[in-house]
Amino acid sequence: MSRDLRNVAIIAHVDHGKTTLVDQLFRQSGTFRENQRIEERAMDSNDLEKERGITILAKCTSVEWNGTRINIVDTPGHADFGAEVERILSMVDGVILLVDSAEGPMPQTKFVTGKALGLGLRPIVVVNKIDRGDARPQEVLDEVFDLFASLDANDEQLDFPSLWASGRDGYASDDETARSGDLEPLFKLIVDHVPAPGLDVDAPFSFLATLLDRDNFMGRVLTGRVQSGTIKLNDPIHALDAQGNVLEVGRATKLLSFDGLDRVPVDSAQAGDIIALAGLEKATVANTIADPSVKTPIEAQPIDPPTLAMRFAVNDSPLAGREGSKVTSRMIRDRLYREAETNVAIRITESADKDSFEVAGRGELQLGVLIETMRREGFELGISRPRVLFREENGQRMEPFETVVIDVDDEHSGTVVEKMQRRKAELTEMRPSGSGKTRITFSAPSRGLIGYHGEFLSDTRGTGIMNRLFEKYDTYRGPIEGRQNGVLISMVPGEAVPYALNALEERGELFIRGGAKIYEGMIIGENAKPDDLEVNPMKSKQLTNFRSTGKDDAIRLTPPRVMTLEQAIAYIDDDEMVEVTPESIRLRKAILDPHERKRAKRAAQG
Repeated sequence: MSRDLRNVAIIAHVDHGKTTLVDQLFRQSGTFRENQRIEERAMDSNDLEKERGITILAKCTSVEWNGTRINIVDTPGHADFGAEVERILSMVDGVILLVDSAEGPMPQTKFVTGKALGLGLRPIVVVNKIDRGDARPQEVLDEVFDLFASLDANDEQLDFPSLWASGRDGYASDDETARSGDLEPLFKLIVDHVPAPGLDVDAPFSFLATLLDRDNFMGRVLTGRVQSGTIKLNDPIHALDAQGNVLEVGRATKLLSFDGLDRVPVDSAQAGDIIALAGLEKATVANTIADPSVKTPIEAQPIDPPTLAMRFAVNDSPLAGREGSKVTSRMIRDRLYREAETNVAIRITESADKDSFEVAGRGELQLGVLIETMRREGFELGISRPRVLFREENGQRMEPFETVVIDVDDEHSGTVVEKMQRRKAELTEMRPSGSGKTRITFSAPSRGLIGYHGEFLSDTRGTGIMNRLFEKYDTYRGPIEGRQNGVLISMVPGEAVPYALNALEERGELFIRGGAKIYEGMIIGENAKPDDLEVNPMKSKQLTNFRSTGKDDAIRLTPPRVMTLEQAIAYIDDDEMVEVTPESIRLRKAILDPHERKRAKRAAQG
């Protein structure tokens, strides 16, 4: 293995072109054969990442360029996956910050960049999409400088090299007007600017586990950078926790190195290499894996706390078990614990009745991705409304706050400010961002933001961009008003009849079509008034001897409002649930029986 080695992470906001740029780095370094079929956005490997166009899991890859091996680590750009970010940055010696030439640095970029600068890494700035019609490259570069200054970067970090690039067309240049070429300048800059690892090869072996996944054949696979020494296949190793206690002892049964997108087995690895290692049963992320002679652990980044929790319950609706294959609490429990093994930002608590689990994570997106993944695997679940995790400090109740940066057209800014202030958000900055847009920054309680995104998109006619970032825990801001309208609840089980739905349309907006399966206690629409209303969606036309000239099949129903999983989770109230199956997303009351519901409501008020 050549010792000329560079370890570098790529930081970028969602959709700024990071994964596309990595594709081009692969192509131009000769990682792929000429005739090899390569998927677009090769780094986004799972279905959800491809669909949403976001990076959820951090991944490692490597390219060879002129005899230098460059290990590239892709980081998630979204703060909900921040637990990944903090640990990944401890594996690398430099970072490439990729910024869109029109949008400039965004809050999530700020989140990851702040972590990188705090670790003393020196950034390379690449202004991407230089060929956009609305590009403003010089201003964006100034904004990046201001961002670094606001994040307390030192003089060396502020003196960063920069390139202009188009990841899609595969060129980078130090000339702002260039519109062709290749990525040679970027490769050269990485080799010249990013220091080699410079770690002690002769010391005893030590390695900090940074990423964790499971393999059906190898068991637990830990990925990270070798901090010192050399390891060979079958060498004895042990795992230490942050306090230096030995967690387990074992052998390195498999060592894997990264080559392009593949993991390839190797016989040995030495300080500076990024490798994956198998052979331990209990060791997890942030543990130190080392030679048995090593007794002091490597210092690991603490992980930001979970701020939201949801209850994952066994689906107990009358339609349970018809669409999914995995419905028992044992299956749900095993799957959640397996997720918690590889996803360190998630905490799971089992309820006393063993039928539900409280899953705490970093945000709606992270938990939404987990539910969507489980549903695709064949699970049926009942999901409760997200609940914010409070803290007690000096007898005061503290709640999590987020920095929210919103880009909207000028005409919508008043509505957004008014809606955010209702949700107890404080306006911290408001400035024009050019071409008829305004950038507004708020400090808002996470509680107030649950369910706001859908409303925000309708208020801004789909043109607004909202970005959120965990900021701090601060004092509790009192009650926040919830959903304004009540819901329409089915009082009968069966199949919805178009004739009945037609009559219900004047009561409010429907969520179901004619012929949809329904049950007692299921939410079939939104009431136009604030109260909940029980309705009968199966009422059919009375048949008499008189024949009407109008035919039943002439009923024209307004198309129902079909919610995505995130919208459904954000929509429900505290006494409601989302029933998630591989084929359907239904809303329902947590207590299906109307008499029981009334009793529970009286008990809560009494």
